[in-house]
Amino acid sequence: MDPDAFPYSRSVNVTTESPAEHSTEETGPRQHPELVFTAPRRGKPPVHWADLSVDERKAAVTRLGLPAFRAQQLSRHWFVHSTDDPAQWTDLPAARREEVAAELFPHLLEEVSALRADAGTTVKSLWRLHDGALVESVLMHYPATGTSSSRTTVCVSSQAGCGMACPFCATGQGGLQRNLSSAEIVAQIVDANARIAAGGVPGASGRVNNVVFMGMGEPLANYATVIRAIRTLLAPQPDGLGMSARGITVSTVGLVPAIDKLAEEGMPVTLALSLHAPDDELRNDLVPINNRWRVDEAVDAAWRYARATKRRVSIEYALIRDVNDQAERADRLARVLKKRGDWGWFHVNLIPLNPTPGSKWTASRRKDEQEFVRRLEAHGVPVTVRDTRGREIDGACGQLAATVK
Repeated sequence: MDPDAFPYSRSVNVTTESPAEHSTEETGPRQHPELVFTAPRRGKPPVHWADLSVDERKAAVTRLGLPAFRAQQLSRHWFVHSTDDPAQWTDLPAARREEVAAELFPHLLEEVSALRADAGTTVKSLWRLHDGALVESVLMHYPATGTSSSRTTVCVSSQAGCGMACPFCATGQGGLQRNLSSAEIVAQIVDANARIAAGGVPGASGRVNNVVFMGMGEPLANYATVIRAIRTLLAPQPDGLGMSARGITVSTVGLVPAIDKLAEEGMPVTLALSLHAPDDELRNDLVPINNRWRVDEAVDAAWRYARATKRRVSIEYALIRDVNDQAERADRLARVLKKRGDWGWFHVNLIPLNPTPGSKWTASRRKDEQEFVRRLEAHGVPVTVRDTRGREIDGACGQLAATVK
């Protein structure tokens, strides 16, 4: 078994009955693509500097005949200055730079396109990987407001495609191609830092201060690699990016054993549980993993995570017109969450569904969204409606399909 794969691996073909209230056109069961936990075996990407531990980096440079202290210089170029261009490595011997770059900094991401929205403050990058697989990441800058400071966020991909088969998500409908390596994940953030430094994002300065694992893929199905990538994000500079755990969010559809394992890692990152329905009947259809771990099991795992890490869990809920946006479902959602205690362990994040090609589902009516919020607030549930960014460039939640247009 691939050591980076989710440890409870198997493929599951899921057929579920569609609740009558959320479709006026379907009369039979919905056939979902297979749930896939273990990524298909493909040629692994070349080993990159960001895949190595600090000791392994020192060993790598000494194998090339350089003194060990060069490792920290190379780390500073990559993690602090966001460059793998050997021409800029002026503190290394000029005659060795190209060789070192070729051996230790293989090119991982080739940008196919960069689409912009929101006056240039949202940038969706399409990347071609070494084997031709395509993935996307989204860089978003949010200016300061009266209630919050400015922040710059990168939504990163952890897999090429996704094996979780959620029918309202463009990524899930494309299937799973392969897991990304740790360096392929980290490189998405390093590129964003370089883009900011070059003045490519209006209003943004400094570095990325938020990373959300909400791009392509189920992060906890690529568990070991995602954990290594997060540890690199958290490692102090120059050995890593020096980020705060509070600035990192890991999203999951509810892989319960992996949530419990994450709680034991000693990294208090924010957990986001993609719930999307408070009842098993509907969630079986919207989030097929629910046929394996039910609503109560997933929410219990989120509660345990909050208790262990003292970090509030984000409950993600995509509002889909006439599917899961009924007022009574808001009441049920409140009951499901609050029966586990009301000590501030969760926050509901409502997401107006973003359109995807070929889907007849769409975002809730404004009045239904407002009533859903009102019902949750009446139960004392903290709730916000996500500010959707990048919808017109297919860069918003659920829209990443990594296609060349």
